[in-house]
Amino acid sequence: MVQKNVTCWRGFVFLGFSSFGELQLLLFALFLFLYLITLTSNVFIIVLIRLDSHLHMPMYLFLSFLSFSETCYTLGIIPRMLFGLAMGSHAISYTGCAAQMFFSASWACTNCFLLAVMGFDRFVAICAPLHYASRMNPTFCSQLIFASFLSGYLFGLGMTMVIFRLSFCSSHRIQHFFCDTPPVLSLACGDTAQSELGILILSLLVLLVSFICIAISYTCIVVAILRIPSAEGRKKAFSTCASHVTVVIFHYGCASFMYLRPKASYSPERDQLIAVTYTVVTPLLNPIVYSLRNRAVQTALRNAFKGSLLGKQ
Repeated sequence: MVQKNVTCWRGFVFLGFSSFGELQLLLFALFLFLYLITLTSNVFIIVLIRLDSHLHMPMYLFLSFLSFSETCYTLGIIPRMLFGLAMGSHAISYTGCAAQMFFSASWACTNCFLLAVMGFDRFVAICAPLHYASRMNPTFCSQLIFASFLSGYLFGLGMTMVIFRLSFCSSHRIQHFFCDTPPVLSLACGDTAQSELGILILSLLVLLVSFICIAISYTCIVVAILRIPSAEGRKKAFSTCASHVTVVIFHYGCASFMYLRPKASYSPERDQLIAVTYTVVTPLLNPIVYSLRNRAVQTALRNAFKGSLLGKQ
């Protein structure tokens, strides 16, 4: 019996953006610019909510933790991508790839759960306003945040274990710019049907369960708003949800397209474009949307700028 010697590569090489050639430095400048804006705006939102007493409410507490989660998510992906574009170093170790996948998946799942919590917060605020303060008390809010982060880490760990229990002997070239589950899974040797099913089940649990919670919350919200007699009252109630709905649409749209698909439908070029959207653009969307559409945040921003100008004088 003849045995084949198979040498398993204990690392990977990113091929994302390699086809752009000399444009990689231009991409580096563009992504660096967007990343600095994303990092600065999210940190600013966190600090603003922390310092402005008018924003010390559950809605903005959850927003600050969403900004924190988005910041951590981008930290695990974009700096490594920028380093590769600037220095031409596209290799990553086996352990480094597993760690990147774990942290990116964990924070992405945490974002989903935090968005569901924010939807529940809006449900209580609009459907049971007289009981809002008692129900959304600091202890309960802390428990919701802790549950979101713990669930995110558990699902992230589960996804990483499903992928990295496989062997990667056929190829070590990842058609992507970070260790995301679909492109890494496509490199695995042998039968990957069980792993694909495992990733699909975990993705369904995260995306559908959290989205169903959001959908139920907003169904109740819409029913409650339609019962408001005045048009001005309905408009005001809808405006408190507009920012959250906008972020939910972008977040779940990109995530569902990436992870709720069979392996056969993967397209490296298309998937990289979608990945740029949810790793670079979507984290920037959160502070921008809430800053532009939320009056309380706008007022806090004006007060902060006025305070800084008075401090200089």
